[in-house]
Amino acid sequence: MKKSLAALGALLFAALAFAQTALPPVEGEVRKIDTEANKITLRHGDIPNLEMTGMTMVFRVKDPALLTQVKPGDKVQFTADKVDGALTVLSIAPAN
Repeated sequence: MKKSLAALGALLFAALAFAQTALPPVEGEVRKIDTEANKITLRHGDIPNLEMTGMTMVFRVKDPALLTQVKPGDKVQFTADKVDGALTVLSIAPAN
């Protein structure tokens, strides 16, 4: 029984570690910011985790405070994923 519980614990730990894999950073450029709608328009490169090629599109932002960190024309690095069915920027910062 102890071996079964240990194996189950190890399996759960591995599953959690896999689920929390870091999202790939994506290069982009801010085209527009809509603070009222909590949206940002980005021209971006490929987003591997979303199987998306580079393009210009509008994203929701997870945290409205992210919109205060950048301005139109800024080159940025960001992460994005699907959250509640919507493409959402989870982090963003000016590119170095």
